[in-house]
Amino acid sequence: MKPGIRGVILLLFCITSLSLLAHEAQSPFIPVVDAYTGWEIKKRVLSEPDELPIWQLPNVDRAVESYFSPDSKQLIFYAKSKATEAYHINIASIDGRSVHAINDVGNDACSFFFPDNKRVVFTSTKDNLDMPRGNWSQVGDYPQGAELYTANVDGSDVKRLTENRQYDAEVSVSPDGKWVLFTRETNGMLDLWRIRPDGRDEQQITHSPDLQEGGAFYMPDSETIIFRAWSKAEQDKRGHGMDIYTIKHDGSELTQITNDGQVNWAPFPAPDGKHFVFAKMLPPYNFEIYLMNIETGKQTRLTHSDAFDGFPSISPDGKLMSFSSSRSAEKGSRKLTIFLMDISSLGVGPVVESQVALLAQ
Repeated sequence: MKPGIRGVILLLFCITSLSLLAHEAQSPFIPVVDAYTGWEIKKRVLSEPDELPIWQLPNVDRAVESYFSPDSKQLIFYAKSKATEAYHINIASIDGRSVHAINDVGNDACSFFFPDNKRVVFTSTKDNLDMPRGNWSQVGDYPQGAELYTANVDGSDVKRLTENRQYDAEVSVSPDGKWVLFTRETNGMLDLWRIRPDGRDEQQITHSPDLQEGGAFYMPDSETIIFRAWSKAEQDKRGHGMDIYTIKHDGSELTQITNDGQVNWAPFPAPDGKHFVFAKMLPPYNFEIYLMNIETGKQTRLTHSDAFDGFPSISPDGKLMSFSSSRSAEKGSRKLTIFLMDISSLGVGPVVESQVALLAQ
């Protein structure tokens, strides 16, 4: 190799090394307890440029759809069991130090905490194992026999809420704890329903002839519901549009929030009652997470990765966002796991009484 070329390569190597060192110096670490040794190690955040700090939930592998406990200290989600290859509901502390499953039968999907922080609600096929397994992600093949259950956070005292061998899933709880909100499929139509935590007073919310509603959550007022929907007439078309809506839980005031012809889905309300996070599919098939102001319509992009980013949720204190992503998976793999983003700088936390009084002046 010629001395001149050797010098250029050496110079480039030094510049690259210094750049990497500078990047590492600026990249924060979080303490993590290794699942196998029990030793505390440090794990680097996994943020892309233009992203707020992001890190992977430690000691959790294949997992999807995580939602925070009322005290913002735990997450509930469904994760793949190494023993059965099925997905079961798990609860983990946000530092990953504590992880435990609350069910080990059938296949589970969506789940949510009750505001008392003592009980949870979840979807499972645990009592209908004789029915076709179905596919939680495939329209037209959703698991029939998916029912709703409540349980203590340790998995004890399981109580069944529904019993109809239909698809009852996509479940959440109102902030005041008075209602369990879910999606039911009847004769190929998806609609929103609500039911009391003890199984009483079941009510259908939506009755639209064409919209396929689901993925619903109560806003902080425990009356307004935010959800995604698509046209049943269009659902067999690849990349069909999907939009975000709100509705009162008595079925009134249906309002379309997004209308850009794109795939907008998985909305989750912020504690301030003015914003929500959601996933948007950017051409050709890149899923990213956005924050939107309901009042102004302003959208702010939060993730900037070529990997899949979706199913966002915000902690009740407004400081963290959890989401499912393939950004740590090997190239070509579709494996999803759970990540956390520090969104404390966005100012979407709960509005306290003093702030309300100040705004009223």
